[in-house]
Amino acid sequence: MGGLLGRAVDAGLALRWVGLAAREGGAGMCWSAAGTRLDGEEEADLRFDLASLTKPLATATLLLLARRDGLDLEQPVAEIVPELAGSPWNGVTFEQCATHTAGFPAWAPLYASGCGRDAYLDALRRVEPVAAAGSRVEYSCLGFLALGIALERAGGADLGVLFADLVAEPLGLAQELGFAPPADATVAPGERRWFVEERALTARGISAAPPPAPAGVWPCDDGNARGLGGVAGNAGLFGTAAAVARLAAEYLPGGGELLNAAEAELATRCRTDGLEQARGIGWQLASSPGCSAGPALPATAFGHTGFTGTSVWSDPDSRAVFVLLGNRLHPGGRTPDLHPLRRRFHTLAREAVGAGSHWDEGD
Repeated sequence: MGGLLGRAVDAGLALRWVGLAAREGGAGMCWSAAGTRLDGEEEADLRFDLASLTKPLATATLLLLARRDGLDLEQPVAEIVPELAGSPWNGVTFEQCATHTAGFPAWAPLYASGCGRDAYLDALRRVEPVAAAGSRVEYSCLGFLALGIALERAGGADLGVLFADLVAEPLGLAQELGFAPPADATVAPGERRWFVEERALTARGISAAPPPAPAGVWPCDDGNARGLGGVAGNAGLFGTAAAVARLAAEYLPGGGELLNAAEAELATRCRTDGLEQARGIGWQLASSPGCSAGPALPATAFGHTGFTGTSVWSDPDSRAVFVLLGNRLHPGGRTPDLHPLRRRFHTLAREAVGAGSHWDEGD
């Protein structure tokens, strides 16, 4: 495995990689590779900008607010965020935002007309749907930005505070997983400037500049999240490989210390039957065509990727979790295709930790 990640560094896919595979009740292994030397302590403590891994990991907050406060997944978001009432998003539900079926386009620079929640909600009112709600899966950061703001309204606190109080601290992960880590934290570096978003703005003919880094914290590479101080439903989490694996394991059948069995099943069951992708609440299922899971994982596996070079996949059959974290955007904003690497990693990692019951059934 070290050879695979070392070759990934040499090929310029990212300058730092940490991979982790863990199986419940069995072996767990961690591998790393870097263009500069990593010692054991740094490897263990190294946090990565998780980018869109924020989406499924932060849905634990949604599930726990539903349990604590009776938040209904079928409730229209506009009932909690009245600024969206009377807009194209008046009837979209929490579940539709969380399954990418609300009709939001994939991305737009909401910060182009101002930063902050009020400015973003005003910008969202002017965004046109790309499909009728519930009619298709359109992967969208905007839907999760709206969802994050709605969770803050429902929970009565900043999403970073809600995530820390409801998820990270109860699991003992507060020092390894959270939004906007302090500037002195050990973090794999990202872009030296916001090359990716600058290119996207130029391609759209938009003259706005990406939001600057918030003071005193590590900036995430997502501009819309930086415009909210680095705390958003679509991006902004930073974490270690071990912390990502620990939270992902909460979604395995039966739940864990935080999520109960019904919540884990709710989040990881396909809720988009007949549509383009198989999606749960925040999670993608391995039965989705062309996803990064690869042939080593069963169709029931659930996972997600992050634009910065991160991924996590969980196999509910063998109760194994596979995490691969890289910083492909450092330093110049390159975006090589990582799916072949991820699929090969899953094959080797599965072999390394043992296959479990799924693989004993003639695979």
